[in-house]
Order: sequence, then structure tokens, then C-alpha cells
Amino acid sequence: MNPGLRVVLLLLVSSLVVGLATGAPFYYRLVYLWAFVLIGSWAMSKVALRGLSVSRTARSLRAQVGQVFEERFEVVNNSRLLHLWLEVRDLSPLPGAHGSQVLSLLRGHEQRTYLIRTRLLQRGVFPLGDTVLASGDPFGLFPVNLRYPVEDSLLVYPLMVEVQFFHNPMGWLSGGEALRRRTHQITANAAGIREYEPGDSLNRIHWLSTARRNRLMSKEFELDPLADVWIFLDSARYVQASLPQEPVKLDSRDIWRPNVKIPMPPSTEEYGVSIAASLARYYLRQNRSVGFVSAGQSLQILPSDRGGRQLGKILEHLALLRAHGELPLQALVEVEARNLARGSTVVVITPATGDSVILSIELLMRRGLFPIAVILDAASFGGKPGTDDLIIKLTLLKVPVVRVANGDDLSATLTDGRNSHH
Repeated sequence: MNPGLRVVLLLLVSSLVVGLATGAPFYYRLVYLWAFVLIGSWAMSKVALRGLSVSRTARSLRAQVGQVFEERFEVVNNSRLLHLWLEVRDLSPLPGAHGSQVLSLLRGHEQRTYLIRTRLLQRGVFPLGDTVLASGDPFGLFPVNLRYPVEDSLLVYPLMVEVQFFHNPMGWLSGGEALRRRTHQITANAAGIREYEPGDSLNRIHWLSTARRNRLMSKEFELDPLADVWIFLDSARYVQASLPQEPVKLDSRDIWRPNVKIPMPPSTEEYGVSIAASLARYYLRQNRSVGFVSAGQSLQILPSDRGGRQLGKILEHLALLRAHGELPLQALVEVEARNLARGSTVVVITPATGDSVILSIELLMRRGLFPIAVILDAASFGGKPGTDDLIIKLTLLKVPVVRVANGDDLSATLTDGRNSHH
């Protein structure tokens, strides 16, 4: 029971008992007063939310860590009644969200809107809601609320940094059986035409040949002669490391600034995800075909492709990825390397320090692939030492190596050639 209601009931009963015992008119007047308060408050609470509705709309349901998320709340009073006060409670789990507001004196048929801006600090998917409208009587004896269930979710992509230059092998020249295989994917290399088959998309249809032959003709494609780029992100749980993170403190004025630096969480998982996202965007901007492989909650294999749509797919995978996997890097490479075309570039991102990294790199080289190692210094994240010895061994194999430590500026580290070992 509401504490205020309990007090009023106690006063009502006490006044009635004392009035019956003494017969004094004063106590009977108190009984009428408390009864009037109870009945009046109950009646006001019954109409406190009548005719009210709330809606929330977001400018975009896709955003990136560091960006500002804008959401508009709209409260409408469809009745003729004056509502003295109204509380909008935002129950969204989005970190830093502050959509809760208190509105007063909402007149009949009036509409109130307000805009909420939230600096995004964490990747993942966050439901935008639930939303609760709360009100009641002036004394708070009979609080009432209406709950509006969640309808939309916000997908927050990982933080990406600008990479001006990174190892970008040109691949092999076109030719050879492995590079002239027909594929169901649409590539830049049209190999010929064939009759239309059910299931062919409209953008495969060759309209000139269709008009000439008076029947639908579809284009056939070959695999791209340029080498693909594959990003292997080590998401095995037992090789990850992290340090306690201090709460991110942002000035209230930062919400209006376009470029605010968001500190990276001191975690190999977050650094690895951000590096994978940044390199995927870099290679796609170089017009390379990029694929992605990881084994977090489950094995994720994204076939190589080009363009902004491919970047969106990779970022969506990375936004939801958690490094809780049980599959070690060596097993991941052994399973997937056999499916990669010879001459492909493979970027391996791992915080591991054992010989399994060396064995994985050697396996890639034996299969005619060009590995690049991005080694997260686990010791700087509170993990196991051994990164220095691992880099020395990789250097002897003449494999390009980039070392990333906790606190490094990722943009400078991935771009600056001084951080690479050959």
C-alpha cells in the first residue's frame, strides 16, 4: 500500500475512534476531512491519464559509437481536461539516455514535444522503451501509470577510426582456374549470358539481349580476379583480457559538439572489434572485396563482397559480437582457410600470445594466402605476457605485424608505419 494512503487511513480511523469515544464534534469534522481527501484523490486519479498518449520517434535506428542519437518524444492530451502534472519515464536500457521528463499544466487538446540527444558510448542493440506515463492525485495517494511497450530498437555500430594507410597487397593478376570459376554472386566480371531462371534478380537480367532474342536473358559472372581481403577476428573467450573501466564523464556542452573523442574501453574485445570495423571500411574504400570470419557466440562467416552494403553487414555482425567463443584461432583458420581463394589477403586480429598464432599464420602461408597480423598486447590489458616474443617470431616469417596496446591511438597506430614490423 502507498505510504501516504496508509497515513491518511490511519488518521481517518484514529479520528473516528476518538470521536466515538469523546463525542467531540472536532474529531467528526476531521473524519469528514480525511474521507473527502480520500474520495477526491481517488476520483482525480481515475481521470489523471484519461485521453493522454505518448509516442517517440528516432531520426535513425542505426548509429555509431561516438555519434549523437536524437529522439523526439510527443505527448498529446486528446481530452478537454487540464492535467496538472505528468511524468514521462523512459525505461530504455541505452546507456546515458535521459528521456524522462515531468510536464505540468497540460491543457485540453494540447500537444507537447521535446528532443533528447544522447551521446552513444557502447555498441550493441538497445530497445527504445518501454515508455511509462505516470500521474495521480495532488497528494500522491493513488498513483496511476500507463505502459507503452517497446516498438523499435537502436543498433549501435562499433567505433571506427580513420585509417589513412594500411598493408594493401594488390593480389594476383587475373587468370588460372581458381580465378575463373562461375559464381552465383554478382561481381564486376560478367562472363556471358544465359536464359533466365526462376529466382534470378532483376539486376542480373541483360536487357539488350532480352530485347534482341525476345526472351529473358540473365548475365553470368566470374569471381573477381583481384584478391579478396578476409578479416579473421579472434573471439575465443580464454584469450581475452580487460581492465576495470572508469565511468565516461562528458561535459553537458559536449552533446552539441560534432567531434568528441570517446575513450576506448580497456578490453581486447572492444579494441579488436573496433580494429576489424576500421580495416573493413578502409579496404572497402580501396574497392577491395572484403569478407569477415569470427566465432563469438556462434561461428559467423560473411562472404566477401564490395560496397557500402557489405560494410553495413560487417558492422551489424560486429555490433552484436561478444567474445564468448570456445573455438580457438588455430581451429578457426584450419576450418576456413581451405575455402579461401589463393592470393587472398587475410588480416588476423588476436590478443593470443601462444604458438597457435604462429601455426595459424604458417597454415595461411602454405595455402598461398598473404597473412597480416594485428596483435593486441594482452599484457597491457591485464592479460598474459608474451607479445614481444610472438612479434619476433612473426617478423622472422616476414609477415607484416601491427602491435596495438591499451591506450594507443588506433588511427595513428594502424596508419603509422613505425608500428609495423617486417
